[in-house]
Amino acid sequence: MRLIAVGRLRRGPEAELFARYAARLRPELALTEIAEGGGGDAEARRREGLAILAALAPGSFAVALDPGGQMHDSEALARLLASWRAEGRTPCFLIGGAAGLDAPLLARAGYRLSLGALTWPHFLVRPMLAEQLYRAQSILAGHPYHRGDTA
Repeated sequence: MRLIAVGRLRRGPEAELFARYAARLRPELALTEIAEGGGGDAEARRREGLAILAALAPGSFAVALDPGGQMHDSEALARLLASWRAEGRTPCFLIGGAAGLDAPLLARAGYRLSLGALTWPHFLVRPMLAEQLYRAQSILAGHPYHRGDTA
């Protein structure tokens, strides 16, 4: 799996947490960082979108992280990842900058995924996504990391 994200994640707890979960994934989650676009929101989205498209390998199965995307619980995300694997699709997750993802990039995405209705800083989305991907792999492997509904 691969992750293309706008911005550079500076050293600190967020980067450490991302690295911890990315390394646990098999295969490890590869990260490509794209420079922030600058300018107003529309111009930043456009520039960042072009850079993401350039970094996206032709034929890649792009999964855009987008507030308007589909929300899943951890078990449903695991099933979704398993179905993509069965179809021979290896997801490349896309995280935009502060202004979000550009419309042409969203149109290119094969799937739009939301991590929930709350607004998250994009530097926190990386470790949250990596943890959920690790959790999904654990669910599929029958590993006890995920405890399910233990309320």
